Amino acid sequence: MLSDKALWFIENHFREPVSLDDVAGAAGVSRFHLSRAFAYATGHSVMQYVRVRRLSEAARALAGGAPDVLAVALDAGYGSHQAFTRAFRDEFGMTPEALRAQASLAKISIQEPIKMNEAVLETLAPPRIENGKTLLIAGLRERYSAQTAAAIPAQWQRFAPHIGHIPGQIGRATYGVLSNSDDAGNTDYIAGVEVSDFSRLPREFASIRIPEQKYAVFAHRDHVSIIRRVWATIYNKWKPESGYEVSDGPSFERYGEAFDPVSGNGGFEIWIPVKG
Repeated sequence: MLSDKALWFIENHFREPVSLDDVAGAAGVSRFHLSRAFAYATGHSVMQYVRVRRLSEAARALAGGAPDVLAVALDAGYGSHQAFTRAFRDEFGMTPEALRAQASLAKISIQEPIKMNEAVLETLAPPRIENGKTLLIAGLRERYSAQTAAAIPAQWQRFAPHIGHIPGQIGRATYGVLSNSDDAGNTDYIAGVEVSDFSRLPREFASIRIPEQKYAVFAHRDHVSIIRRVWATIYNKWKPESGYEVSDGPSFERYGEAFDPVSGNGGFEIWIPVKG
C-alpha cells in the first residue's frame, strides 16, 4: 500500500534531511497524490509526521537522560541548539532541558510510529525447507511489544551507519532476529549482521548465536513495507494449515545484498525454525 511505503521510508530516514519529493519518490507517486493519500490514511500531512517523529524520538532520548542536548538536536536533523529548542517548545510546551530534568514523558504527548498494515495476504508462496547453518549475529537490540513494534524501522536507521564497520563482519547481508518472546507478546529484536566471533564488538552491541536448524524460508520480492503482512500471514494462515510445528529457536528476517535500504526494494526472506 502507498501509505505503508511512505511510512517505511519516513521511519528509516526521519533523522536525515527528508523532503516531500523524497518520500513521494520512495512511494512511486507524485507529491500531490502522496499528500492526499497519506493525509487520508494517517490523519497527518507527510512533513508534519516527519517533524513530529524527529522531535518525539529526541524527547525520548532526553527523558532517558541524554547528556548533550546539542547532540540530540543534531541527531534529530536540527543545525543548531536554538532551532531545536524553538521547535521542541512549539511541539511540547517545554524546553529540551526541562524535559531532561523531568526525566519522564508522562507530561507530554509524543508521536509513536504509525503501524503499517498487518492484514493477512490473500496468497503466500510456499516456503522452501532448508537446513540453516550456525549463525553469529551482532547488532543493536531492542525489546518490543505488539504495540511498539512499529518502531523497528527506526532501529534499523540507528544501526545502518555501523554496517560495513563491525569487527569480524561476514558479507553484506543484514538480519533482523526475533528471540526471547514471552506470553504477553514481547520480543527481543536485533538488527544486525553475521560476524566471525563476538570478541571485538563495540560495548553497545548485542549478540546472539543461532544454532544449526531446519527452517521454512519465505522469499519475497515485494517492497519491504509488506513485511508485517507476511509475518501475520505465516503465523495466522500458513502455520495452522502447514502441518509443521514451529520450533522455539530464533526466527529471523534476512536482507541480501540486492536489498536497497534507501528505497526498500530488492526483496527479503523470513526464516521460521520448524520441526518435522
